[in-house]
Amino acid sequence: MEEGKQAITLDKVVIFLNYNEAVAYIDETPKFTTKNSLEHTRECLRRLGNPQEAFRVIHVAGTNGKGSTCAFLTSMLREAGYSCGLFTSPHLIEINERFQINEVPVDNEIFLAAFHRVKEMADELVAQGSHHPTYFEMLFLMGMLIFKEAGVDYVTLETGLGGRLDATTSIENPMACVITSISMDHMEYLGNSLEEIASEKAGIIVPGVPVIFDGNHGAAAEVVRKKAQELGSPFYEVCEADCEILRNTRDGIDFSMKNGYYEKNIFSIPFVARYQVMNAALALKTMEVMREQFSFTTRQLQMGMAQTRWQGRMETVLPGVIVDGAHNEDGVFRFVETARYFQEESKITLLFSAVSDKDYKDMIRTICQGIHLDQVVTTQIDGYRVVPAQELAQLFRDCGCSDVIAEPEIPKAFVQARKKQGDGLLFCVGSLYLVGEIKDEIRRQTDD
Repeated sequence: MEEGKQAITLDKVVIFLNYNEAVAYIDETPKFTTKNSLEHTRECLRRLGNPQEAFRVIHVAGTNGKGSTCAFLTSMLREAGYSCGLFTSPHLIEINERFQINEVPVDNEIFLAAFHRVKEMADELVAQGSHHPTYFEMLFLMGMLIFKEAGVDYVTLETGLGGRLDATTSIENPMACVITSISMDHMEYLGNSLEEIASEKAGIIVPGVPVIFDGNHGAAAEVVRKKAQELGSPFYEVCEADCEILRNTRDGIDFSMKNGYYEKNIFSIPFVARYQVMNAALALKTMEVMREQFSFTTRQLQMGMAQTRWQGRMETVLPGVIVDGAHNEDGVFRFVETARYFQEESKITLLFSAVSDKDYKDMIRTICQGIHLDQVVTTQIDGYRVVPAQELAQLFRDCGCSDVIAEPEIPKAFVQARKKQGDGLLFCVGSLYLVGEIKDEIRRQTDD
């Protein structure tokens, strides 16, 4: 047998799966399975030996900001001396990014070992007449095995889509539930109103387990509040009014919290977008609520927060180059808020792309109405959801932008945008797929 491969038996045929083949298998999973129940996920966990019982979980849901909040929590826990796993989605470049141990993605060998165990269990299920795990279920189950084998103390667990029926909600005893900003997104799955979407997100709440949530949007906050009250779960609201921004530059933001526990302490985050202050505040409130279960100092929290890394969310990848996977109404609004703040001192160049199942026409209108763009370069994300670069360019022209270039190939589009940037700021916005391609291109250039 070739080194690095393992024999897997499926329907009496022996298949050899290496890392690339395992990733391809997972990518194909949606083609032969449908959404499974939480009971199905729990049965999978049981067959794997209930690995989730080996650590404590902080469960995070929301429309925007849940990944960043998980990253803040993970970094603060690590700085306090704890070993922490992070399960998140989607990935930008490599699927291993979804499983991090102390903020480092797992290597291919660890990934493959977990895959083989889940694959073997899945084959047994199918042979017994049950359903194969879904794409997200496969990854979630692998994550639980990876974190158990790593012996982590805590896991910050980001939901995939929604919350109530999400595979991650099979975790029955989290130590805290966190719900970040809720806005209109994935309406075909979660509902057509903010209240319906909030209800799906609030589905992660567990009786008696504390809930920390974004209270800025009244209708959504009321849904979360009522759900927590119904289940007898202590709840804690965090609002923008609880935070004071002291400094906002290209290097990051300094802010303070207006309450007794953190009062007079200054926290710094390495992100330029003001909305990240809310995500940081939710993470800080979560640490405060759970302070009797941890041993930490405020200084450790400050250090952890200042060293937080999170890909694709107003992330500075090169001097003056910021990537942001804003792809829904609230995400685009927040991008505009940030760019408008910096346009007073810097020329703004935009590299933009989006996929067809997002409301890209409204996204472009919102951007053009909110900020003055000096130059625009549009590109396209190939595949069945492609929106041609020329179509996007014309939409920007229709909205009043005069200096617009369409370049279908992302690497060439990035080069064009960099040339136009000059000493100003370049924002690469519209899709996490675009962010991933740009980061991969930067990495290739660095390797060369």
